[in-house]
Amino acid sequence: MTPIYAIGDIHGQKAELDRVLSLIEADGGRDADVVFLGDYTDRGPDSRAVLDTLIEGRDAGRNWTFLKGNHDRMFEWFMADPIRHDPYMMVELYWLHDRLGGNTTLASYGVDASGMRREKDVQADARAAVPQSHLDFLRDLHLNHIVGNLMFVHAGIRPGVALELQTEEDMLWIRQEFHHCTDPHPKLIVHGHTPVDAATHCGNRINLDTGAGYGRPLTAAVFEDDTVWLLTDTGRLPLTP
Repeated sequence: MTPIYAIGDIHGQKAELDRVLSLIEADGGRDADVVFLGDYTDRGPDSRAVLDTLIEGRDAGRNWTFLKGNHDRMFEWFMADPIRHDPYMMVELYWLHDRLGGNTTLASYGVDASGMRREKDVQADARAAVPQSHLDFLRDLHLNHIVGNLMFVHAGIRPGVALELQTEEDMLWIRQEFHHCTDPHPKLIVHGHTPVDAATHCGNRINLDTGAGYGRPLTAAVFEDDTVWLLTDTGRLPLTP
């Protein structure tokens, strides 16, 4: 099997993205096959720079696959006409809330999204500031990516439902039903979405979201010959159940 690399949730952490891309290039070269698990924006300080980096890599012909995260969809929907609010969120939450970090994303574009401003006014400023190329990128993100016995997806899948019947809502948002399932899935599911202290191999799934959105290190893994390795500054480390 040709090595395939995966990067967990980035959340606007450009320096961490640069660090793990350097690890991947050192391990697999510039032509490495890389899957990004989504949540490129929000919370961290450099969402705009993260999207610039990903788009530049895509346009340079890098072998990169980009999945959509729930935060990426919230950004996309905020920019729609009219503004779309994700029905999955609790009533008191909205994308610009500090807890979700849309305000930080817009700040990276020079847009004031403070709580005293009307949402429509913030959107008008965002539409003037956010490049169309960034909106196109968000629109075109994939929901999953299947290679051999691996399925890459942002949040996970609903157990007992065929892979081709999985819904967008579950692939972007699911947590408890997926995490509590210990039965084998049709593929080994590689996901992010729910931060953990360290990358975790649960046998039927692997979680690579190690909390970059909260200032912790971003994680990259490599899958080769049915073996999973974490990339570190000192080389590969095995990741086992």
